Amino acid sequence: MNKKKIFNDPVYGFVTIPTELLFDLIEHRYFQRLRRIQQLGLTGFVYPGALHTRFHHALGAMHLMSLALRTLKDKGVKISAAEGEAALAAILLHDVGHGPLSHALETAIFQDVPHEQLSLFLMQRLNVEFEGRLTLAIEMFRGSYKRPFFHQLVSSQLDMDRLDYLNRDSFYTGVEEGRPGADRLIKMLRVHDERLVLEEKAVYSVENFLVSRRLMYWQVYLHKTVTSAEQMVIRVVQRARDLARQGVDVPANSCLGYFLGRAVSLDDFERDDKILSHFVELDDHDFWSAIKNWASHPDKVLSYLAKSILHRNLLKIVLAPEPFDEEFRLGIQELIEEKFNLPPAEAALLMISGRLSNSAYNAESQEPIEILTKRGDVVNVMEASDLPNIRALSQRVEKFYICYPKEIV
Repeated sequence: MNKKKIFNDPVYGFVTIPTELLFDLIEHRYFQRLRRIQQLGLTGFVYPGALHTRFHHALGAMHLMSLALRTLKDKGVKISAAEGEAALAAILLHDVGHGPLSHALETAIFQDVPHEQLSLFLMQRLNVEFEGRLTLAIEMFRGSYKRPFFHQLVSSQLDMDRLDYLNRDSFYTGVEEGRPGADRLIKMLRVHDERLVLEEKAVYSVENFLVSRRLMYWQVYLHKTVTSAEQMVIRVVQRARDLARQGVDVPANSCLGYFLGRAVSLDDFERDDKILSHFVELDDHDFWSAIKNWASHPDKVLSYLAKSILHRNLLKIVLAPEPFDEEFRLGIQELIEEKFNLPPAEAALLMISGRLSNSAYNAESQEPIEILTKRGDVVNVMEASDLPNIRALSQRVEKFYICYPKEIV
C-alpha cells in the first residue's frame, strides 16, 4: 500500500504525508478521534464557519513543521531523517490528548488534568504499540532531547502549533486581521547554539504575529458571547457531575457517565490504565447527545442550561474593568431566585462570574522569542525592536465578567 499520501488543505493547498510512520499514526483510532473534536468548541455560535476540527489543525501544524525543517536544512542545520520524522510525529500528536469542546471541559470533569499530559500518556501508549519508534518524538515533545530547538518548534511562544491555529482559525472565522504571516516567520528561522532564533529582519514580522494573536484572543477566543457559551457548557457539565455523584440519575453514555460519576485526577490516570481507555472514547458527540437528554431532566438548573445551550439562548454577559461587587451579585441572585423559583444555592448556579486575561507575549518566559542580531548576539525580541508595540503586547490585560439569564433583565 502506498502510504505517501497527499491531501488538499483549504489553508495551505496540497500537503504531503512524507513517511509511512506518519501515515500509520494518522490512521490510528486515537488520531482519528480528533475528527470528532472541533478546534474552537463553541465559537461557531458567533462565527458560523468555525467548524474545523483538531484533526485539521494537527495536520496543518505538521505541514508547517515540514516547512520549518526544510528552511533550517537549507541554512545548513544538520537534521537527520530520524530527527525530522520525530519532529513531525511530535507536532502531529501534540493535541492527541485533547478533550471535547475545546478547553471548556478540562476543569469540568477532571481535577487539574492538562491535555498536554494526556497527549504524553497517549504518545507513550502509541510508542509501545509502534515498538519504540516514537521514543525520539516523545523526548522532543517533553523537551528532554539534547537539541532543544526541536522542542521549541513543537511548544514555545512561536511554535508551529500557534502559527497553524492562528492561520486556520482566522481563515475559518473570517477574521482576516488574525493572519500571523506564518510563511515569512518560518523563512526567517535560524538555529544558534541548538536554540531556535529568528533573523534580525524578522522583528517586524514578530510584531505582526503578536498583534494578530492579541486580536484573535479578544475577537475570537475570548469573545464575550463565546465566553458565555463556554461557561454555560462548563456549568451544565458540573451540574450533571454533581447530581450524578449524589446518586441522581443523569442520562449519559458509558464513557461520559464514567467521568461524571467519579473524581479523576492526574494521579488516577497514571495509576489506572483503564481511565485513559475511557477517555479516548470521549468526543464532542457524547456531550451534545447528553445535553439533548438533559434538556428534559427534572432538575431545573440542568434542564434550563441544557435547553438554553441547544437553542442558543445564551446567558447575558457583562464585562467590566474591575470585579463586580458583592451587592450587585446578590441582587442578581435574588432576581434569579424570584424568576425561576429556586432556592439560593441553586439560583447561584445560574450566575457565573470570572476573569478574562490576555497577554500576547510573555517576556519573562523561559522560552522567549529570540533574535539573532547581525553582530551575532542573541537578544529577547522585546529588546531588538525599536517600536513600543512588543512591550505593550507583553502587558497582561484583564477583564471581569458576570453572566446571568436574560429573563431577569
